[in-house]
Amino acid sequence: MKGKVGKAFVVAVAAMAIMMTGSAWSAETIKVGVLLPLTGSQAKFGEIEKRSYEMAAEEINAKGGVRGMKIELRFEDDTGKPDVGRSAVEKLISRDKVPVLTGGYSSSVTLAATPVAQQFKVPFVISTGSDDAITEKKYDYIFRINPPASEYPNAVKTFLQGVAKDVKTVALLYENSAFGQSSSKSFEKDCGELGLKILVKEGYQAGAIDFKPVLTKVKAANPDMIYMVSYVMDASLLMRQSKELRINPKLFVGGGAGFTLPEFAKSAGAAADGVYSATLWLETLPFPGAKAYFDKFQKKYGSETEYHGAEAYAAMQVVADALKRAKSLTPKDIRDALAATNVKTVFGPVKFISYGKMTQQNKLDTYMVQWQKGELEAVWPKSVATKKYIYPTPNWDKRK
Repeated sequence: MKGKVGKAFVVAVAAMAIMMTGSAWSAETIKVGVLLPLTGSQAKFGEIEKRSYEMAAEEINAKGGVRGMKIELRFEDDTGKPDVGRSAVEKLISRDKVPVLTGGYSSSVTLAATPVAQQFKVPFVISTGSDDAITEKKYDYIFRINPPASEYPNAVKTFLQGVAKDVKTVALLYENSAFGQSSSKSFEKDCGELGLKILVKEGYQAGAIDFKPVLTKVKAANPDMIYMVSYVMDASLLMRQSKELRINPKLFVGGGAGFTLPEFAKSAGAAADGVYSATLWLETLPFPGAKAYFDKFQKKYGSETEYHGAEAYAAMQVVADALKRAKSLTPKDIRDALAATNVKTVFGPVKFISYGKMTQQNKLDTYMVQWQKGELEAVWPKSVATKKYIYPTPNWDKRK
């Protein structure tokens, strides 16, 4: 009797496996789960990334899709909150049965969501969440395309060594989020290596309505450089109030995030001019499709894109590439295909490797941009520059 039951169980499991496999291959679409902040304070970033995912999927589908099936994107709004992001990933896996996930904007949300994907063994291709810890947990189902936060200022470091050699003191301002804390900690370490003295180091809560108390402290310290890790609205307010208080360091530098968005220049107005930022991508880089992606985005949506959008577009390219190469559409086989990724995207080459404490991390160069007369220009390194840097930044009273 026991033998018959055991044989029946094996047959049932085998039948279920055949049904699941048949279901995956006979489906008209392949579902891809995408986690993004579509509402809340980070919605501007989510909008650029959502549009970029949609654009990439439309182009892939127009060319026949993957394995003869269309890509079907299933978006979930994390609202910028870790608990919501965690639930959203559970929903995509349990309700929508997606075999692969991508997205992940803020580090706080991504840190909360990735353990869920790992637990369910569904591969998650991170597009943007940058806290170093995301790829330091030895998770075998988590992959990251963008550089970790500690590598964002690499181009800033070489600029300080090659051009701004007279910078000796720094004020460091950062949002008290996982991204802000991770970035500020690594930049503090960079300052130590470069021999720079930090005169002011202040964290703040996102969405502050008045930075003047902390900026007054910065003005009194009179640093050569102000380095800020902020999302777009805080970044704009920091610069407007720095202008009002007539704070005149040799250079203002943003640590990526809000300082490269078109909304930063619109919101900060004249106070944006001269501001530098670390960046991860430029449309002028010699990556296949980079300029075409930028132009198509601008034509389709009537607004510009930047590195966050390129990350999302590239993440879709990477997922599609893995889906094509996977032995089957099971999460395990898609995970194995992702691990063997070696593809060129609009964001640059993508290959998941291990180095330092990180695993399944893509490694890329970073760059430096500067707002000049309302345009975001690449200024460093020289090999990718679209305009010469303006250094030191002119004092507010001497600007036209």
